[in-house]
Amino acid sequence: MERVNQTSSVSEFILVGLSARPEDQTPLFVLFLTIYLVTITGNLLIVLAIHSDPQLQTPMYFFLSFLSFTDIWFTTTIVPKMLVNFLSERKTISYAGCLTQMYFIYAFGNSDSCLLAVMAFDRYVAICDPFHYVTTMSHRRCVLLVAFSCSLPHLHSLLHSLLLLKLMRPENQSNGFEFLLLGLPIRPEQQGVIFALFLGMYLTTVLGNLLIILLIRLDSRLHTPMYFFLSHLAFTDIAFSSVTVPKMLLNMHTQHLAIPYKGCISQTYFFIFFADLDSFLITSMAYDRYVAICHPLHYTTIMSQSLCIMLVAGSWVIAYACALLHTLLLARLSFCDHHIIPHFFCDLGVLLKLSCSDTSLNQLVIFTAGLTAILLPFLCVLASYVRIGIAILRVPSTQGVCKALSTCGSHLSVVTLYYGTIIGLYFLPSSSNTNDNIIASVIYTVVTPMLNPFIYSLRNKDMKGALRKLLRNKSHPPK
Repeated sequence: MERVNQTSSVSEFILVGLSARPEDQTPLFVLFLTIYLVTITGNLLIVLAIHSDPQLQTPMYFFLSFLSFTDIWFTTTIVPKMLVNFLSERKTISYAGCLTQMYFIYAFGNSDSCLLAVMAFDRYVAICDPFHYVTTMSHRRCVLLVAFSCSLPHLHSLLHSLLLLKLMRPENQSNGFEFLLLGLPIRPEQQGVIFALFLGMYLTTVLGNLLIILLIRLDSRLHTPMYFFLSHLAFTDIAFSSVTVPKMLLNMHTQHLAIPYKGCISQTYFFIFFADLDSFLITSMAYDRYVAICHPLHYTTIMSQSLCIMLVAGSWVIAYACALLHTLLLARLSFCDHHIIPHFFCDLGVLLKLSCSDTSLNQLVIFTAGLTAILLPFLCVLASYVRIGIAILRVPSTQGVCKALSTCGSHLSVVTLYYGTIIGLYFLPSSSNTNDNIIASVIYTVVTPMLNPFIYSLRNKDMKGALRKLLRNKSHPPK
């Protein structure tokens, strides 16, 4: 019996447009083409003027430049397709195209709304509290407001897209459609030992990374760019492990191997999202180490708070976009009666092998989006460490060399472990041995997040000092 997803019943939609009369098509095309070109040109001029004139480097114009940028993309999401339909007899839009268009309409439309609210707050402070304007609307706060205005709409838009995805699956197809996760290739008598091992690793991952976040939060000496990135990496590692390990432990304990279609798609989305976010954060940390060693005198200026926030915010947004792209393309595929997954989680590559549909587009996106999310950051990390290596060789003192190696050694070991397994698993010719692929997946989904607290922190004297300070305060509370 063939089991299919929503694309078998909904493959494309017809956009009726503004007018069905043929004689209206050309005037409407000219009118909206003019409006679109004026929108693009006008907003680009605003962005260019603000960035080229020092007198416009104020919070109000800072927000206005982002509003103009958002307006360009908001209009581009709708108008070009409408213009094409004016001149085309075929006024259809594919299922994936419709879902993607809706996602970006909500994302950029809500970003517009948030930015307008932020600009209203800026005018309120400027008029009602002018003496504290510079303090209240500091550069850091402006960057945070923009980052919030750009990231929150993506979450809101993702929610709508997932709910729409659910509605467009007929009930008789979605009910009872499950995959079977075979889990780790272990014998039944090994289940108890392996369960205890992975439970211990997962608890170590969660508690260790939570400890990192707590120490960085409580100790003011750790409020530096390196530890700022490390705190976000620790949070990402907790979430990354939590996407796969709890389900794997539950399956081992209950022997109930099923996961519903929606749960599998959701797991795939969050797995890709946090994997890509890990990659971008590791790259940001490599750049931080490069600046610290190769440009120490300009470190404070280059690694400003606003740049650090923008790097983290950019990492979140790009990771969201990559994960959403993979998930939408996966959702359009059909799955036949072969729904046994020889893995411990819903891996994208394994799901593509189970599909009855043509997966050539998915494979192409894996390599193109993977180039952006994995290989390009990896090359940036390598370039940073090549420059760091050259700088180390120029240092005459042995003490300087040891300090540089201690600063970068931990990060480099994680880079090797993380990127080595991912590139070997997804970008090199796939192994015919499924067990080898599962072992490689365990390394970067379970082992690496667990080792990060030890590699990055417990060998670091600043982190150990913060831990001793915390324990001392707990033992001797202030009277």
